[in-house]
Amino acid sequence: MHHAGEKQEHQCLFLEVTGRSEESVLPLHSSIVLFLLSYCECTSFRLFLVAGDGQPWSGHIPTGLGAVEIRREQMPSLVRSCRLPAVLDADGGFCRAGLAVVLRHILHQVCEDEPLRRDMQALFGFKKTCFKACAEVSQWTRLCELSIPSAVEEFLRSPGGPDSLVPAAILHLERKLGEPVKVHNDDKIRRQKLQLQQQEGEAGPQEASASGPLPSQGSDGLELRAALAKLSVDAVQTPTTRGPSDIRKVKTTKLPPLEHVFAEGLYFTLADLVLIPCVHYYLRALQKHGDSSPARLPLLHRWYLRVQEVPGVRRAAEACGIALLTPQAPVFPTQAELLQPGEEEQESRGAVQAAFVGGPRPTMTKLKEGGVEPIFSPHPCPSWSLDWDRLPAAVNPTEGKMSDVRALRKRQQLNNLVAMVTKLARPGDRVVDFCSGGVSVGWAVTLYTTDTRLWASVGHVGIVLAHALSECQVILIENKEESLLRAKARCAELSLKNVSFIQANLDYFTGPFQIGVALHACGVATDMVLEHCSQAAAAFIISPCCYGFVQNTWKFTFPRSKRFSDVLSYKEHMILCRFADQTAGQLPPDRQLIGKQCMGLVDLDRAWAAESLGYSVRVLTMEPASCSPKNNMLVGVPAGQRLC
Repeated sequence: MHHAGEKQEHQCLFLEVTGRSEESVLPLHSSIVLFLLSYCECTSFRLFLVAGDGQPWSGHIPTGLGAVEIRREQMPSLVRSCRLPAVLDADGGFCRAGLAVVLRHILHQVCEDEPLRRDMQALFGFKKTCFKACAEVSQWTRLCELSIPSAVEEFLRSPGGPDSLVPAAILHLERKLGEPVKVHNDDKIRRQKLQLQQQEGEAGPQEASASGPLPSQGSDGLELRAALAKLSVDAVQTPTTRGPSDIRKVKTTKLPPLEHVFAEGLYFTLADLVLIPCVHYYLRALQKHGDSSPARLPLLHRWYLRVQEVPGVRRAAEACGIALLTPQAPVFPTQAELLQPGEEEQESRGAVQAAFVGGPRPTMTKLKEGGVEPIFSPHPCPSWSLDWDRLPAAVNPTEGKMSDVRALRKRQQLNNLVAMVTKLARPGDRVVDFCSGGVSVGWAVTLYTTDTRLWASVGHVGIVLAHALSECQVILIENKEESLLRAKARCAELSLKNVSFIQANLDYFTGPFQIGVALHACGVATDMVLEHCSQAAAAFIISPCCYGFVQNTWKFTFPRSKRFSDVLSYKEHMILCRFADQTAGQLPPDRQLIGKQCMGLVDLDRAWAAESLGYSVRVLTMEPASCSPKNNMLVGVPAGQRLC
C-alpha cells in the first residue's frame, strides 16, 4: 500500500468491509459499489478493503478486482478525512467520497474507457443528472443514497424493530414506484402504446384518458421493450414511419399514461443499480422470516422481477454472491391507492406551499418589542487588502472569466475573508474552503446551472488562501467535479503544494480542521458549514447568501436559536429570510435598508445558535459594503480562542 505523499499508478478505491450483521457481509454502500463494478465489468481501479476492526476479512469479492486488505490507519491522510466509499486520484491530491459521487465517477471512468458503450451512458439518466444533485438538495438522492441503505441495514440488525417488516423508507420507495412516469418527449411512445391498445382491443382514444396504470405486460410490454432497447450496446434504429393519421391526431391529454418500469420511471439507471442489493437483502430477510408475500409491496416486487431481465444484472449479482430471488407475481394496487402521498411528500408539499403574505415590518416589530434588533460589529480590519497587482495571474479572479467590475468586487470580497483567516490562522493549521466550486456545496447543480455566477467562485477563496498562507494546508470541498478540476488546474499552474481537493457532500468530510471558510454559501449551506465547524471545534468565517432559499430541512429547523424561537414562528422567520434577499442595488434605498436589517436578524439568529455551543461570534459587514448585495460575514471562534 502506498502511503500519503507517494504517487499512485492507478486510481485507488477504498471500501469498508466490516460486517454489520449476519445478513450482510459488507456494509450496503460497499455492496452497491461492488455491484456496479461487476455490472460495468470495470477493472480501472485498485481496490482496497478497509477493515475497521482490524480483523481478517473473508467475505465474497468478485474475481478480477485484485482487492487488497488494509487497516484504516494505512489509508492516505486525505482519504482518512472522508467517509467511505472513496476514490483517490493517481496523484494523491484529489479525493471523491460518498456513494453517489463515487458511483458517478466509476461510471464516468467506464464511459471514458469505452466511449461506444450506449448501455453505460444510459445509466446516467436524462441529461446525465442521476444522483448529480446531492442528498441535501434532492429527496431522490437522499432516499437512494442514505435512507434506504440505512433502513435496510437497521432492519437486518433488528427485523422486529419499530418499523416492523416494512421500514418507512421502503414504503416511500413503493409510493415512488406508483407515481406517474415523466419522460422527456414521450409523445411518440405513448402514441405507439395507444396504437397497440387499439390493435389488441384493450382501449380506444376516448377510454385511454380515464384509464389508470395498466397491469404489467411482462417482457412483452411496450414500456419494458423500450427501456431494454435503451440499454442495448448497439444503436437501435428507430422506425421512420409517422404512424396512422388517426393516432397522430389524438390529443396529448387523451394518450394513455406510461407504465412505471424502473426506479426513475421508464429507463434503467444508476438508481436501479443502487437499489438492487438493498431490496434483495431486504426481501431475503423477509423470506427468512416467513413473509415472502408481495401483497404489501406489489410494485417493489414487480420492479425486483423486472430488473432481473436487464442484461448483465444476473451476471453481476452472481459475481457478487447475490442469489436473486424469484418471488411470486404481485397483485397490483388501484389508482386511488397509488395516489396516496407518503408523510415525506406531504411534509415537503407543506413546506413548499406555505404562504408568506405581507411585509417584514410586523415581524421586525415583534422582535424589537422582545428586545431583538440587528447587531453589526465593527470590522476589525476594514482597509486590509492583498497586493493584487503583484500576485500571479492565476490567483486573480479574472481567471474565472468575469467582467472587470465583477472581478473588482470579487477581489474586495476575498480581501475580507482572507484578512480574517490571516488573523486567525497559525502555521500548520488546516483551512477548509467549503464552497470552493460555486454558490454552495452542491446547491448550484439545481439552482444556477446556467447562471454566470458559477464562474464567480471557482476555487478563488481556497487558491488565494493557499498562496497567502504557505505554512497552512488548504482543502477545497465541493460537490461539482467540473469546478474542482478547474481549480486544480489553476493550482497546478501556480505550483501550489499545500492544496488538496475533495469532491463530496459536506457530511462525507470527517477530518479535523482549524478554520472553515465559505464565500456566499447559499441558503442552508451556511447552516451546514456552521454545524460542521462546531463539530470540529473550528473557527469559521462565512459569507451567507440566498436567504430566500432557507427553509426547514431533514437536518435543520428555523429559527436556529432559542431566543428567536421563543419570539418567532417558523413562518415569521421565513418572512425575514424572503425579505433578506431584497438588497440588490437597483432597489429603492429604503427597501435595501429593510433587506439589510432582515439579513442582520437572520444571521443574528445563527450567531446566537453558535454562541449556545460555546462560540464567540460577530456579525460583520464586508468593506466596502458595495462589494456585494450579500455583504454579511459571520466570524466565530470556539471557547478558549480570542476573537480578533
